[in-house]
Amino acid sequence: MKDHSARIDTLVGDHAARLSAQLQQHRAQLFPPDARRSLRKFTSGEVADLLGVKDAYLRKLHLDGKGPSPEIRAAGRRYYSPEDIQNLRETLEIGTKSPGTYLPGRRDGDKLQVITVINFKGGSGKTTTAAHLAQKMALDGYKVLAIDLDPQASLSALHGFQPEFDLLDGGTLYDAIRYEDPVPLSQVIQKTYFTNLDLVPGNLDLMEFEHETPRALAARDGSLFFTRVGECLAEVESDYDVVIMDCPPQLGFLTMSALSAATAILVTVHPQMLDVMSMCQFLLMTSNLLGVVADAGGDMSYDWLRYVVTRYEPGDGPQNQMVSFMRSMFGEHVLNHTVLKSTAISDAGITKQTLYEVEKGQFTRTTYERAMESLNAVNGELEDLVQAAWGRGDGA
Repeated sequence: MKDHSARIDTLVGDHAARLSAQLQQHRAQLFPPDARRSLRKFTSGEVADLLGVKDAYLRKLHLDGKGPSPEIRAAGRRYYSPEDIQNLRETLEIGTKSPGTYLPGRRDGDKLQVITVINFKGGSGKTTTAAHLAQKMALDGYKVLAIDLDPQASLSALHGFQPEFDLLDGGTLYDAIRYEDPVPLSQVIQKTYFTNLDLVPGNLDLMEFEHETPRALAARDGSLFFTRVGECLAEVESDYDVVIMDCPPQLGFLTMSALSAATAILVTVHPQMLDVMSMCQFLLMTSNLLGVVADAGGDMSYDWLRYVVTRYEPGDGPQNQMVSFMRSMFGEHVLNHTVLKSTAISDAGITKQTLYEVEKGQFTRTTYERAMESLNAVNGELEDLVQAAWGRGDGA
């Protein structure tokens, strides 16, 4: 039955305004407007795991007055801020005989790694995967730039940016890649509360690139749409080790431009038949369109392509069959580890946080540790691939 009480544009606009106001109120309760969002401090045990050393060694450094001074809480427990962790990395790197042990980023001659996270279908865990990868690499000592290319801006929201309130005057990648009066990418890069992690947020302005590119192509103005993201990244290349781009769930001009700028592709896959069928269509379209881009002069060479299984339930028989099917089809291109479906990850998202941000005391120990082990295993495997692209390690 049709609702004739209001025009649909008015009704939808009213719903959008009410929802936006409620989300703003929710954010104000979580993070008051006059408060700067910050990251929690990490226990000495967590820091020891991040650095690959023993907790006792960190205690000795503290007692010897080397490195940062941690916050001391009840029962002498030591807590370190993200800045402290980076300080420890720099302190330990000076004394190591194996360069890169504690500061694993680029060296002279290493190219910027640009990882594009994609999927044609929503709900595959794409943004969650991109956010956790960016944050873990930052915690592990890499200088990371995360770019939100999705007009829905979920990656931005996870890092404290609500587009309709915080980005009223632009401030997204669109400003740097638009065809008229683009700005330097450095002008839209935002610092986050994660040490080593910067962000280019997204909003609905990104849709303008999808609308303007056909006109630019028709006008033959000499602008190659698929080079625009790569050209922007070249401006800040020396500032970062890794760029992680969260693409929209569609194969439009934004995604194609991101793929052209990438050195690596990460495809998220939810192991169910409909999702895999959708991915098949996505791969066919991607192959055809990128072939056209390659013929037009685009660089389609990549260091690696990997599929990561997300929201995986090991006790689900059909999912296990689908994972086995993918491994038989794609072999080493499927990551060995999977991102488990976890209430810990989804519950953290309710407060617009990742698992790396929340205190583990908010969950049962088993739930938290199982989810964290899953994420760390996947992210560790991806970091190995980055190292292999630089000619180090055995991730190739």
